Amino acid sequence: MIEVEVHQQLRAFLREQGEPYWPHHLTMARLVARALRLGRSALIQAGAPSGYHGRYRLSYLMPLLIWQGSAIVVAPEAVQQRLLMVEIPRLRQWIATTKPIRTGEHWLGEEFQGLLLTTPQSWLSDRLNHEGRFPTNIPTILDGVDDLETWARDLLTAQLCPQDWDKLMAAYPQQTEQIRDARVQLTRSIFQHPVNPYDCYLVEPQEQEILAQLFIDLQDLQIDVQTEETANAADKAMDRAPACSWSVDTPIAGLPDAWQRFQRQFAATGQLLWTEVARQQGQFSLHCAPAEVASALTPIWAQQPVVLIGGSLDLEPNAAVFRQRLGLEDLTCLKFSPDRQHELIQLYLPDGLPMPNTPQFQPVLMQEIRALLTATNAANQGLTVLLVGDMPLKGQIGSMLAGELGSRVQVEKTCLDDNGILVTGWEFWRQHQAVLPAPQLLIITTLPLPSLENPLVAGQVAHLKRQRQDWFRLYLLPAALSELQRAIAPVRDAQGVVALLDNRVNHRSYGQQVLAALSPLARINYVDASLFNPFEGLGTRD
Repeated sequence: MIEVEVHQQLRAFLREQGEPYWPHHLTMARLVARALRLGRSALIQAGAPSGYHGRYRLSYLMPLLIWQGSAIVVAPEAVQQRLLMVEIPRLRQWIATTKPIRTGEHWLGEEFQGLLLTTPQSWLSDRLNHEGRFPTNIPTILDGVDDLETWARDLLTAQLCPQDWDKLMAAYPQQTEQIRDARVQLTRSIFQHPVNPYDCYLVEPQEQEILAQLFIDLQDLQIDVQTEETANAADKAMDRAPACSWSVDTPIAGLPDAWQRFQRQFAATGQLLWTEVARQQGQFSLHCAPAEVASALTPIWAQQPVVLIGGSLDLEPNAAVFRQRLGLEDLTCLKFSPDRQHELIQLYLPDGLPMPNTPQFQPVLMQEIRALLTATNAANQGLTVLLVGDMPLKGQIGSMLAGELGSRVQVEKTCLDDNGILVTGWEFWRQHQAVLPAPQLLIITTLPLPSLENPLVAGQVAHLKRQRQDWFRLYLLPAALSELQRAIAPVRDAQGVVALLDNRVNHRSYGQQVLAALSPLARINYVDASLFNPFEGLGTRD
């Protein structure tokens, strides 16, 4: 069986090459080989970061290269480049395979019997929009599915940019006044929203009415044109339904592509409608996307066997919450945990700090940060990263520390001193942690729970409430734990220190789930230079 050959070949390769330690290579490789042989889908939580340097990739490449049939790997372009330039050449040399390997945005024909690498955007767009660029029933590996929900929602989002209004007026010159009036009304209403740090707002009901009326006006114009062109049917035209009986989901001939797509999304149920504002330019863009992507994704999983691989997707081995959000039903689930000996972190979690939503939080927070930075200064140990989710607080902390410590402190920059201090939000850190050195100290000011002040978060929460679902357990907490696990992954490699300064972990019911997401860990209850010196031990453990 292919599982036996894969196990033997990979074990010999790892021994010969002296690969970096990861204890689950052989188990994962056998599962992927089994999935290829039986055509049964699987979901693997590798417990290792799924970024550019993902250590687990040898475990699915070996069975793919030994497998006699065709297969598809869906991965971001940066990951594809590493596979093509580093991982695959070494494996091909080892097992002496001539299996063709190509990259592209479509299948290469029935005669192609090889491995195709494509992007998540190309593959998902084909499956969601029924484009027919990739055949069904070809085993498919999806790498980095930590971002799968985001990829799907981005593809399912219809958008109207400022220039799309000009295209609409060009397509309907008779309705120029109505189109311009609708745009002016929307601009006036949208710019009356109070400023928020996200520069985006949910579209209010009265603003949705303006859009709906615009579509109905365009439908009326279409009816009138059809009536004029069909003079012999004038009597029947007089009996048509009045404008108010037409709905916004009635197709309108001649709409520009962006408007056609937006109308379809706008008319569908369960949509999230928001606007992004460029205040200095006096412009806005409109966005419409499904509040949940599971309904759109569910049909595509039955079209081929899939192996979905991510880092840490869910606290539970069966990934019930993750599968529910992605529309995944019956498949084999496997969860690997980080190795306690090689990936343990030291966790400083002080008790007694004010809660983040109190006025006393920021002064005490700054005291803790200064004490931690003093310890790293004394140890003279590498990069320190401060993760601050709150946008105004991030700027304030960056300014105060820069005033005290000078150019060592940078806010969301990648050009850092060897002993630098990076103040960053969660998104910037996620996007750039692969190109930065692993921090010896990672300070987390608050848990990355999505903020209800963000209109997009508030919209998804409102949707779950309407469905009578547990919006905290199904959305906010899983999002926070996933972000947290990805953020600390570089610290695991360095066996560094994580300082978590959010006292909710100590006093809220979900605190144990947060600690489980951070495990394996050693609790420490003091901060000094010995924490960053491996020859002086781990300090006092709780």
